[in-house]
Amino acid sequence: MNRKSGFVALLGRPNVGKSTLLNRIVRAKIAIVTRKPQTTRDRIAGILTETRGQIVFLDSPGIHKPTRALNSHMVRTACRIGEEADIVAHVIDDRPVGKGPEDAMVRGILEKIPVPRILVVNKVDRIGRAAADEVRKSLSRDDFYAASFLVSATKGDGVEAFVTALFARLPEGPAFYPEEDLTDLPMRFIAKEVIREKLFEGLAEEIPYSIAVRIDEYKEEPEKNLIRIRAEILVERDSQKGIVIGKGGAFLKKVGMASRLELEKETGSRVYLELFVVVERDWSRSESMLRHLGYEPG
Repeated sequence: MNRKSGFVALLGRPNVGKSTLLNRIVRAKIAIVTRKPQTTRDRIAGILTETRGQIVFLDSPGIHKPTRALNSHMVRTACRIGEEADIVAHVIDDRPVGKGPEDAMVRGILEKIPVPRILVVNKVDRIGRAAADEVRKSLSRDDFYAASFLVSATKGDGVEAFVTALFARLPEGPAFYPEEDLTDLPMRFIAKEVIREKLFEGLAEEIPYSIAVRIDEYKEEPEKNLIRIRAEILVERDSQKGIVIGKGGAFLKKVGMASRLELEKETGSRVYLELFVVVERDWSRSESMLRHLGYEPG
């Protein structure tokens, strides 16, 4: 059997379940997932390799109206991811589509990408199949989408049919990555994302959007089965620093323990993790700070 290969971009508004769908497809936690919108900030690749071939799924930041330099970076990243792909999957959920400015932005970006577009209506378990099918039909009346699918990324319903359709549409070709790889992300990057996820999960209101994580040291000591990680948590205000540290350092300790346990599970090594909180005023609005943190503001 001739094997297929290609890149599939997952695009859409914030919080529609793109990262959850990626993790479901590759059967591993590649992208961090929280209930808060705009969690994903970078290009996250998840690699599915099987007898039919290899698909590299590209998770993307949610497309939204940017208000800061960081948000502009995120939207540009989503556009670039779409341009990388052989197929673009437009992921939506149960929120009304076509009414707001974010929908117009998504549609405008999708229109400029000269590859097949597939509509994926996610969260069918929450919407109900009949209601989800009505949404699918209402958005599939023209030739904008080559196909459409109903899925539940959390439960797995419809995901295999979606993946099968992707393999059918992709060209024959060699694998891009070794068969055992699940992502092209280095562990240093994954460590940063794990810490940020634990912060997002425990912080309320707008504070998570003023937080970045910078890995200052990532040192492997194989002879000791140990990884040493030193990370800085950047906030924009002194008041935010106090909240992130918590009373008597309790919240920071909680984040550190949860991050360490997950990283030990991911790496199979013991992890020594040090976390520090630093105030970098208005870092999310500063293009020079974004570059320093590895984002591309330009």
